Amino acid sequence: MTDRTDSKNDGGSPLDFAIDQQSRVTMATVRRAVTRADAVLAYQPIVQAERPENIAFHEGLIRIIDETGRIIPLRDFMPLAETTELGRQIDCLALSLGLKALADEPSLRLSINMSARSIGYPAWLRTLRDGIGEDARISERLILEITESSAMGMPDVVGRFMQELQAQGVSFALDDFGAGYTSFRYLRDFCFDMIKIDGQFIREICTQRDNQVLTRALQAIAHHFDMFTVAESVETADDAAFLIDMGIDCLQGYYFGAPTIVPPWRSPNSAARRT
Repeated sequence: MTDRTDSKNDGGSPLDFAIDQQSRVTMATVRRAVTRADAVLAYQPIVQAERPENIAFHEGLIRIIDETGRIIPLRDFMPLAETTELGRQIDCLALSLGLKALADEPSLRLSINMSARSIGYPAWLRTLRDGIGEDARISERLILEITESSAMGMPDVVGRFMQELQAQGVSFALDDFGAGYTSFRYLRDFCFDMIKIDGQFIREICTQRDNQVLTRALQAIAHHFDMFTVAESVETADDAAFLIDMGIDCLQGYYFGAPTIVPPWRSPNSAARRT
């Protein structure tokens, strides 16, 4: 019988140790940045499929900045942060920045990402209620995006929260639709205002028959429940044309504009630019 406590296997390989060390350094850097509120939103346009020159709304994507001014990639920390209080603090920061942008720009409609876990976090709820309480018009221009996996993990909590906020004018989007294991019973009960179809089904849709079939199925489900559809990760003209012909309501992706930390509505000639 092999001794599973053999010192050669204890602690993993040197590479595993190095990765673990780097992860701890990154998380410590993120915590310091969040404490200092060193973050900005990067804005990406979501355009109307029927008139792609018209922006339906922007998504505000949180960007955390380290001591050197470098933006820390979300993939380096968000999967770990999501299940901890740090994730809730990041949600607070993103919401605060989004609400400020909405207050500063009356023509802006903006979506902000959140985790279902933040619904029970007092500081996040206080930030939300203070922000929409100052001006009722802000709630009408705010969209909260909840990932499919997050929403399905706490369906009762999310459902009650959505009903309360929708009564105040806030809209909700189900993000990354199709990426997880949706219970369609819960989808019926949630009443999301819009569904964002995960990019894995959208990329190369003009040539990939499987993606076409799956996206049509997700679109049919969304429209059955009177939810708008947004195609994520639209990167080429051919994919955009296919989706427009298919009847998708809105399009988001690098073909229409990359996320930018410079608010597009403040840029010169912004009215003539898609971003």
